Amino acid sequence: MHVAHLSLTDFRSYSSVELALEPGVTAFVGPNGQGKTNLVEALGYVATLGSFRVATDAPLVRQGAARAIIRSVVVRDDRRALVELEINPGRANRARLNRSPVSRPRDILGLLRTVLFAPEDLSLVKGDPADRRRFLDDLLVARAPRFAGVRADYERVLKQRGALLRSAMQARPGRRQSSRRQEAEAGFSAAGAGDALSTLEVWDAHLARHGAELLAARLQLVTALRPLVAKAYALLAPSSAPADIEYRHTLSTGLAAAPEAPGPASHEPATEPSAVLDVAAADRSVLEEALRASLLEVRQAELERGVTLVGPHRDDLLLRLGELPARGYASHGESWSFALSLRLAAYDLLKAEGGDPVLILDDVFAELDARRRRSLADIVAPAEQVLITAAVPEDVPAQLAGARFDVAEGSVTRVR
Repeated sequence: MHVAHLSLTDFRSYSSVELALEPGVTAFVGPNGQGKTNLVEALGYVATLGSFRVATDAPLVRQGAARAIIRSVVVRDDRRALVELEINPGRANRARLNRSPVSRPRDILGLLRTVLFAPEDLSLVKGDPADRRRFLDDLLVARAPRFAGVRADYERVLKQRGALLRSAMQARPGRRQSSRRQEAEAGFSAAGAGDALSTLEVWDAHLARHGAELLAARLQLVTALRPLVAKAYALLAPSSAPADIEYRHTLSTGLAAAPEAPGPASHEPATEPSAVLDVAAADRSVLEEALRASLLEVRQAELERGVTLVGPHRDDLLLRLGELPARGYASHGESWSFALSLRLAAYDLLKAEGGDPVLILDDVFAELDARRRRSLADIVAPAEQVLITAAVPEDVPAQLAGARFDVAEGSVTRVR
């Protein structure tokens, strides 16, 4: 798989740009702030329908423009597909495939698969659980695009159930009444708060059903990633303790579990008990029943706090070096190696299941020492297409010599 052409209109700093690309290595070189990352961010958006830099679409549209357009020609197994995305902040985005509209933008997911390495990846090791959950879920969607719908369904139910809990909490004696907005979100009035518990049971069933599907897929994914992460880390940091990953759930009942290893506290509130799931790939029906039972066990706490305390949205991916959690204990170099190992494992998994994804390395080599730089370059060099951004040509390892574009003052110029 590779991208043969990229066209941007009013995306980030670019009013218009047209780039012909080819298999192999392509480097975008220029000083910081000139728009190198904007180019690879656009391709990442085509692959995931999201930016790795910002949480909303508004910053992606050039100042003064009403919308941004990304067009890319993706070549896979000698077949070409033209993918077009129209980004409309505050309104529905639109997508076209081979110039024909698709019903939903997510229908184009899977046409382009990318694995992106960026300085932000340190948050996979040092950041909060949300960063690691997003890593898992983005990879799930890359492997099987239908999980975009599963993810959206779970988030929709979680939002509705959260609104119901907040309204029920605020309608309790001694608490202020629900706002009209919260009532509208939950679909009932404060005067009808007595019916909240029966309504909550309905949302429990929805949350357990969608959550079990997401949780089962994550467990299977972690099982597949585990040996690949260990292998990649050993290549990048052969003198370090071995790397390992495990899935930590927030279920309080219904599954065998092993106690969680001690580590630095997360910024996210914890739900007790919290344990490492001791199953390779639990049956969905078992997980669904465990989720429903766990929700019942924390019902009182949820009504007091107005939030959903159990489910995939509060789980975590534990990263270990030897017997210690990487978060808080790994050195800077070890943290970088672990983050890179997660991305390399994702690449190996996607490659084994359907061809090389496009590798994107955004200003990564400048962050690495000479040994890790050589190791990473050797690993990624055989990929079908590698896109690199760098501030100076010297940041691109010799093993990755190839096409080069200079990026400066809004222009992108082919050098070789």
